[in-house]
Amino acid sequence: MTTTVRRTTITLPVALPGPDNPLPPLGDAAGHAVTVAGAPPDMAFQLSYGRLASVLPCRTQDGYDRARRPRRVEAIQLANDRLTATVLPGWGGRLYSLVHRDHGELLYRNPVLQPANFGLTGAWFSGGVEWNSGSTGHTTLTCRPVFAGEAEGPDGTPMLRVWEWERTRDLPYQVDFWLPRGSDFLYVGVRMRNPHGHEVPAYWWSNIAVPETGRTRVLAPAATAWHFGYTERLEQVPFPAWDGLDRSYPARAGHAADYFFELGDRRPWIAALDGSGAGLVQTSTGLLRGRKLFLWGRGRGGRRWQEWLTEPGTGGYLEIQAGLARTQLEHVPLPGGGTFSWLEAYGPLRADPEAVHGPDWAAAVRAAEAELAARLPAAEVTAAWHKWRPQADQEPTRILAEGSGWGALETLRTGVRTPGTPFPESALGPSQSPWQTLLTTGAFPEPPRTDVAADPGHSLVSGPWRRLLEQAPETWVTAYHLGVAAWHARDREEAVRAWRRSAELRPNPWATRCLAHATPDPDDRATLHLTALHQAHPAPKAPDADARPPAPESVDADARPPVPEVAVLRRALAVEAAVALLDAGRHAECLAVLDTLPPTGRIVLLRARALLAAGDRDGARALFDAGFDVDDLREGEPALHDTWSRLTTGPLPERYDFRMHPDDL
Repeated sequence: MTTTVRRTTITLPVALPGPDNPLPPLGDAAGHAVTVAGAPPDMAFQLSYGRLASVLPCRTQDGYDRARRPRRVEAIQLANDRLTATVLPGWGGRLYSLVHRDHGELLYRNPVLQPANFGLTGAWFSGGVEWNSGSTGHTTLTCRPVFAGEAEGPDGTPMLRVWEWERTRDLPYQVDFWLPRGSDFLYVGVRMRNPHGHEVPAYWWSNIAVPETGRTRVLAPAATAWHFGYTERLEQVPFPAWDGLDRSYPARAGHAADYFFELGDRRPWIAALDGSGAGLVQTSTGLLRGRKLFLWGRGRGGRRWQEWLTEPGTGGYLEIQAGLARTQLEHVPLPGGGTFSWLEAYGPLRADPEAVHGPDWAAAVRAAEAELAARLPAAEVTAAWHKWRPQADQEPTRILAEGSGWGALETLRTGVRTPGTPFPESALGPSQSPWQTLLTTGAFPEPPRTDVAADPGHSLVSGPWRRLLEQAPETWVTAYHLGVAAWHARDREEAVRAWRRSAELRPNPWATRCLAHATPDPDDRATLHLTALHQAHPAPKAPDADARPPAPESVDADARPPVPEVAVLRRALAVEAAVALLDAGRHAECLAVLDTLPPTGRIVLLRARALLAAGDRDGARALFDAGFDVDDLREGEPALHDTWSRLTTGPLPERYDFRMHPDDL
């Protein structure tokens, strides 16, 4: 069978990511403050190098819920006579499924698409293989569209390419899927390029979800691993057995944890094999040196999270991963003008089950490694990488899916082209339009609508865009964006000055909200958040007793239903105001703000906290007893169990038990 690339659709229960939160995320990026002893010098440096100040210029995706309904999802399939790979270009280019003719599905294929709050910018979903670039955490692109196209593979067969511009680092990347004729392995060529003249911290992990059973064993060529278990401590431990427990069987573990394998100079590979010794193996060329096991564990929180991410009754999963560094807590310097590229291979592996599940770890590893060497020698992977590299520059012969316009905007600004990954001007859209105007005219346009609740657009925060803003005619919009750029650069005084100037030029909720975020006093901060909310939604004007009723076409715009983007803004401002009022001890005002919002799970939880703080324990308990789900609950967020523990000494109901930290149990 000739290798084919074709568009298709799959129908799944889907909860869409919903609209982005329009407020710029001014908090620190998700990450971990790690304590570690005995780290090698390169690891010690990379643990402290390159952490993101924030996820800007990206916006947060928190507009989803849990109301799934069947939807047709655009997909692209690459197939030969042995394997069929299904990729979702609208969902970060995720490798959703990998089916082998004889071995069946090799990945954990989630039967639903359900966003949850695991990503750097919120929405994330489980299953398949996720391509993580940017920084520690799940990529900002995981629930966003990317470009996809067909290109010619090294052996003349079609190759599927996905690519995008990763905005937190301003680095373009590409992922090429290649199925040679008759191959039992899917080759995945990855390239990250630094088009700038300065060094940029780089990050990459391929996160591979595979089914978990009681007999699933994870093998990798290592005798030690770096353990990270939700305690902010990274420690090197023997693997697989320490503390009397064999961690290579994830279903036996008590709590969720990461194990980053210390491979040394061994061939990099990792496999998850079932009771019969069969499963998925992943290997690569040497640059992708890291390998990791993530397990949910047997704890109630781990089990609850797995249910949350899929449907009741669905089998569990674990993740085997591969990255540029030893651990996911590190970033690697990518020099100006430099490139990182490597080749990964994914396919079936079957080894002697007695050896795989025997008591001798080294023998189990040797058995799997010998089968891998027989089926796919390391030299063959290296040779395939060399064959692929020239093809990586070949332009796609046809475009199969469109990504964002941000790469096109950066291409316009810099004039730098990236062969093989075109960012056409046709991709430019409304989000890029004001910045394109700034680039071509030197002036930043105000929003097309005249009310101050109109979105002033995405904030770009890199140095070149900040300088262009500084040279543009001053308006409330340019001052607002300058403040966001300064805040991202940790220039706090300049950020506050710019936001105050924006508010002076024209009182607006955008700058006022940012000033609230920068205000240390809880009461003052809450007042500013309320002010921002009122600026976005002024109180209705009192009618003139002597005036005739207005004609329908002259009704005050504030009395009409808001346009969708304004409704999203007002909800975002109201949630922030409610949290600030609660922190300031202004419980009655907090409850009044919550009364204006639909009773989603997040709002019900805030109401319970406010009632409890105001002394209404029975009212707060009644909300828990009635039941609610916090759609955007963050992994590791303690609000549910902290609130419950203040209500009662009774056990936390399973519905609310997402505890992952051992100290919370």
